[in-house]
Amino acid sequence: MQSIKSRESIVYFQEETYVQLNQYLSKSNHSSVFILVDTNTHENCLARFMGHLEIEIPIEIIEIEAGEINKNIETCSGVWNALSELGADRKSLLINLGGGVVTDLGGFVACTFKRGISYVNVPTSLLAQVDASVGGKTGVDLGNLKNMVGVISESEMVLIDTGYLETLPGNELRSGFAEMLKHGLIKDASYWNRLLKIKELTTTDLAELIHESVIIKNSIVTVDPTEQNIRKFLNFGHTLGHAIESYFLTHPSKTTLLHGEAIAIGMIVESFLAKELCNLSVTELNEISQNLLTIYPKVVIEKDDYQPIIDLLIFDKKNVGGKVLFVLLKKIGDAVFNIEVPTQLLSDSLDYYNAL
Repeated sequence: MQSIKSRESIVYFQEETYVQLNQYLSKSNHSSVFILVDTNTHENCLARFMGHLEIEIPIEIIEIEAGEINKNIETCSGVWNALSELGADRKSLLINLGGGVVTDLGGFVACTFKRGISYVNVPTSLLAQVDASVGGKTGVDLGNLKNMVGVISESEMVLIDTGYLETLPGNELRSGFAEMLKHGLIKDASYWNRLLKIKELTTTDLAELIHESVIIKNSIVTVDPTEQNIRKFLNFGHTLGHAIESYFLTHPSKTTLLHGEAIAIGMIVESFLAKELCNLSVTELNEISQNLLTIYPKVVIEKDDYQPIIDLLIFDKKNVGGKVLFVLLKKIGDAVFNIEVPTQLLSDSLDYYNAL
């Protein structure tokens, strides 16, 4: 499977991943190698990864707790301290072996430790393979506000081995699949239609589709690495989706949503907004809504939840001058950005979701 070159990094796939990593390590002058894992990837993925390494450089393992709730500055402090205590220097390499939390947080740790050390992403979840590990966005949450602290800086390389997906439960595969569906909705209607033909998510079916998703994302981030214009397309479903995810993450009586589960809701409600503001057809709105509801179970959003969710929108990173700006669809495969949405329509969009 052909590798994909971005501005400063290369994404390798399948059998080529470990060949390229070992060549890179043999030619580099790294003084030491650190592998960041969480409690899940330590148990399920580390042995597979270590079995492919062919290096004599000292290796240390640093473990963090799994889960979005741990994607914060406090966890970063723990990793920074561990690196310091284990003798990491500016020639050290950090390998992030995990899902989006590990690649986002690990990338941020690497970019800030001693003002920057090199890092490699080895995404082990579908979400990280098609989205989180690609494009150079690193960072952590600030309380319940998603990805509020971070930098954009690409890894040395990204290594996508779909074998790691065998360790994932079905809900985690569906979570990552939401980002792939998003890629089709914003950029390629034929890709959206091919994704909908998958009856069950198997790693055999996913390998080629993952490759295509990375091509779509890379075509956007290469042109606009710092999200000044078209990279905003990748936020479709994320403005309200992130607010819903954040609200459910910290509300004591709510069940925490996986990222893709929240983004699926976001894509439905933002498609309703697109019908109201950008002439998305009722036929395509129904197509999007019904297909997403077939994949992602309905979530109860009470009327009392509306205002706290809407209040969280003020912290969205796309905002300019206090205005909340959305990415919306004109049609499937064709998006627009910087669309301001009247407050009443936000409540109407949540009403629409609840009525489905």
